[in-house]
Amino acid sequence: MFGESAEGMADGASGAIQRFVEGDTLYAAMLDDIRRASGQVRMETYIYAADEIGQAFAEALIERARVGCKVHLRIDAIGSFDTMSAELAAQLQVGGVQLEWCRRWNWRRPFEFHRRNHRKLLVVDQHCCYLGGFNLHRQASQQHFGSARWRDTHVRLTGSLVARAIEAFDEYGRAPLRRRPWRQLRGAEGYLVPNLGLRRRFLLKRLLTRYFRGARRRLWLATPYFVPPAAIQRAMIHAVRRGADVRVLVPRHSDVPLAQWASRAAYARLLAKGVRIFEYLPRMLHAKTAVIDDEWSMVGTANLDYRSLLINDELVLLSDAPALHLQLEADYLADLGESEEIHAGGWSHRYGWTWLSGLIGWLARRWL
Repeated sequence: MFGESAEGMADGASGAIQRFVEGDTLYAAMLDDIRRASGQVRMETYIYAADEIGQAFAEALIERARVGCKVHLRIDAIGSFDTMSAELAAQLQVGGVQLEWCRRWNWRRPFEFHRRNHRKLLVVDQHCCYLGGFNLHRQASQQHFGSARWRDTHVRLTGSLVARAIEAFDEYGRAPLRRRPWRQLRGAEGYLVPNLGLRRRFLLKRLLTRYFRGARRRLWLATPYFVPPAAIQRAMIHAVRRGADVRVLVPRHSDVPLAQWASRAAYARLLAKGVRIFEYLPRMLHAKTAVIDDEWSMVGTANLDYRSLLINDELVLLSDAPALHLQLEADYLADLGESEEIHAGGWSHRYGWTWLSGLIGWLARRWL
């Protein structure tokens, strides 16, 4: 059904990291691993669409459930509200899949409804796991969406981090059994960092602030929604002052216009401080990646905005695998080749609707 061409492999100290930038290749690999499952499939996604992609995954999950595997599918009640059909949900449940809707409206706990499960995670047995920015919908498929498909990044992990992924999945919906320093989340390929629960709610923000501030040579960021809290902005500016090449890559054409308005409201200050900003031109950019100096790289589900860093449930890989770092660096440079740099001189003279839309977006930034 989907493309079979292999994408980049990055060796860790044990196991391996495989990087995907095309949805068709990613979906083919995920489906192949699901069909090989012998014991348990754990899967969660923000968007699960009742389209060609969703149907293919439903059939694979149901087939495994019918041969005796435990199959648990967790989807977000808002992210999949208008994409998952009642018919496909019923098909999954009748087929033996444990279908869990995250945070449906509950008048007894209204404030929990604001916090969404934005994670995208697949764990097959204890063999491998996948995480990153890809949802399950045709918008990520060249076969079904053509040249307008979303640009995204995902990784497949084997080795010691699979156990961390199982923990992250199984502890969802309850407080972690024990509070562990994030450095204890280390595997051979890096750190798998969740922000689940009150004790970890601000972990990603603190972690990114620390690594961004510490950048000495470069800090290359890609994000679809760029509404950074003040601490993140200060960390980026601090890196510039240390001599780092700080760049931000965002989409020119966003699927959430209000978020783009808020993003552009932050441009002037950052440009004036030496941060370079690029807008990706060909299609929607949905990748969430970072390249930090010559050692660290990040791939995950978290955007650089208030919702991901302070509200939503997210999952991020922080890796020091050299090959993954080189792949993400090459991806970034290729994307810059299809982008336009925003310059401080022209941006500081905005007026009319552009200024007004930026003000509206910035005022709404904490709710996007």
